[in-house]
Amino acid sequence: MRIAILGGTSQIARDLVVSLTARGGYDVALFARRPEVARLWLAGLGLSARHTAAEFAAFSVTEPFDAVMNFVGMGNPAGIAAMGPSIFEVTERFDAMALEYLRQHPQCRYLFLSSGAAYGSTFEVPAAQDTRASIAVNDLQPQDWYAAAKLAAELHHRSLPNLPIIDIRVFSYFSRTQDLSARFLISDILRAIRDDVVMDTAPDYIVRDFLHPGDFCNLVTVLLSAPATNAAVDCYSKAPIAKPELLKVMQESFGLRYKVSEVSTLVNPTHSKPCYYSVNTRAASFGYAPGLTSLEGILQEAGVILRAT
Repeated sequence: MRIAILGGTSQIARDLVVSLTARGGYDVALFARRPEVARLWLAGLGLSARHTAAEFAAFSVTEPFDAVMNFVGMGNPAGIAAMGPSIFEVTERFDAMALEYLRQHPQCRYLFLSSGAAYGSTFEVPAAQDTRASIAVNDLQPQDWYAAAKLAAELHHRSLPNLPIIDIRVFSYFSRTQDLSARFLISDILRAIRDDVVMDTAPDYIVRDFLHPGDFCNLVTVLLSAPATNAAVDCYSKAPIAKPELLKVMQESFGLRYKVSEVSTLVNPTHSKPCYYSVNTRAASFGYAPGLTSLEGILQEAGVILRAT
């Protein structure tokens, strides 16, 4: 299967390329704003003979692909907040590229990397099949634009029911390629362990569902092999994890030292979300079955990171 990936320098896209290569039967063409970075990365892993990388302008409707995946966007919390409304325009522009290709090649599949943020900003309880999106349209804050952009793209996709488009809502994701300078809870934890310092953390009780790259690859492959449809699915592991349990296990397993402070510097690009995960298991109807819990995936990938530091 030949796959075009828009946004080929993103962490999750790179992880997927590695996973697909290990499975065999997939050839990937990466398209990126900085294709030289993608080419160096491919060369470093010895993948240049198998996969290619080019600038976005080289993405053409005349080139044959079985699937197009759109990973364009900002994954760093601080970057999301800094982009503000411009993320709406960026999302719309690259989504239009993929949709134009799909109109020319209706047999091609389109997988759009969406986000759990598309549901809105509350998450007092986890998302479910009947959850309604909620965005403060009369009082949009800088951190609301990311959610608005993802929701707008999904609504556009649902308005095209005859095109094979699946939106994949990612909530939390973690792999050994995590940028430890990013201001996520898990990267703050790993940075504290690596630097042997005490981590300050807020007393908030939050629950997260960290997807392992292997399970993300499982989800992608079952969606690509299932009958063509127009839908949205939520990502989920075998079980989410609460912050107190995560801190305790990281302390016991890797020697994390932390203290609870009333003031936290952790960046929340899309508002604070106590239960940022989903119990909407529609992906199971496509054949998806996660192999790891959040904790199992974190321990596996964190071990690799910390052994390399």
